[in-house]
Amino acid sequence: MENKKVISVVLAAGKGTRMKSNLPKVLHPIYSKPLLGYVIDAVNGTGLIRENIVIVGHGAEEVEKFVKEYTNNAICKLQTPQRGTGDAVAKAESLLKEFKGTVLVVCGDTPLIRSETLKDFIETHEKNKSALTVMSAIFDNPANYGRIVRNEDGSLKCITEEKDADSTIKRIKEINAGIYCFDKEVVFPLFSELKCNNAQGEYYLTDIVAKVIEKGMKAEAYTLKNNEEIFGINSKTNLAQATKILNARTNAKLMEEGVTIVDPETVYISPDTAIGKDTIIFPNVYISGKNTIGTNCKIGPFAHIRDGAEIGNNVRIGNFVEIKKSIIKSNTNVSHLSYIGDSELGEHVNIGAGTITANYDPVLKTKTKTIIKDGANTGSNSVLVAPVTMQENSMCAAGSVITKDVEANALVINRAPLKIFKDWVTERLKKGESGGK
Repeated sequence: MENKKVISVVLAAGKGTRMKSNLPKVLHPIYSKPLLGYVIDAVNGTGLIRENIVIVGHGAEEVEKFVKEYTNNAICKLQTPQRGTGDAVAKAESLLKEFKGTVLVVCGDTPLIRSETLKDFIETHEKNKSALTVMSAIFDNPANYGRIVRNEDGSLKCITEEKDADSTIKRIKEINAGIYCFDKEVVFPLFSELKCNNAQGEYYLTDIVAKVIEKGMKAEAYTLKNNEEIFGINSKTNLAQATKILNARTNAKLMEEGVTIVDPETVYISPDTAIGKDTIIFPNVYISGKNTIGTNCKIGPFAHIRDGAEIGNNVRIGNFVEIKKSIIKSNTNVSHLSYIGDSELGEHVNIGAGTITANYDPVLKTKTKTIIKDGANTGSNSVLVAPVTMQENSMCAAGSVITKDVEANALVINRAPLKIFKDWVTERLKKGESGGK
């Protein structure tokens, strides 16, 4: 196992008709990361994977583009037409000719599966020296699932689909979870024996289990401890449900690590975000993408932190603040009603209410950086038009629009002179009463 002798086959070819979307199902996001990204991360997180083969079909170009950008240990293989899960796995055969070892088959729409579970599954399969192992789960209501039927010694006898099950088998609560491990050299030749003599005209992966048993090879079922992990996404409702489950899992983990979350039901935090102990997350905070937040910070309420934020210790991110792809060093305050994007803020910086770092050029469609160095301050309702730098201990007066660099210890003011028009309101009212004459 130390030489990473496992290759995964990730099934990601399905259309996802019930999603009612032009976007391929596996690219629907949770916290800005596609479902397929969660599965690839879980598989790679086992530390056992040499390579991932992603089977693509519907929206193949989009899925393949994501895979290439997301990971460096995956290749895509097209399945067209889509003729079932058995056919999908068989498509990987040309890429596995020289491979000797274990093949892991997972579904690309199961974002809740854990690396720890997959690692134990693979290691159990190899320890038992099985030709094939299928993951199973226990459901109180197993309706519509294929049932795991075992022999008296606990070994796998067969998988029976509900439509083929008699009353005795329908009472079985152990179901097929749709994740498999098998020995490539002894099992892959059996794919050529699959038949598609069913109403759908498809090749089923479950038929491989029957073939293995028929040949007298050892087949096992590995029972999952937490059923949530195989929750598959087939609709927007499922997507919302998975987000809730993932969020509850993430928040619980963070609180166990010493983060205070005042109201976990209204706080959404990406599992790719690391947060230090004694940081307080106030209600109605949304944190997406991959970020780091230090210790003793205060975040929110009503704050939005997007991908790529690096926040130091003792930082205050207040209400109605948005942070995106920015570095904020320790002991700095961005207290309220501000947008900090593509910026670097030093230590002991104070950002006044309503400050905006204007990072986007709509003509060139490029983004540039704002740099605010240690000890600098911005007044309320300021706009810093990037690229621009405020040097150490400089100060921007309230209501200013800054388009040039500001030297250290300087005060910068850029606003129209104050004008007061005496009795303007009175005169205005008089004109209204006279009909404007």
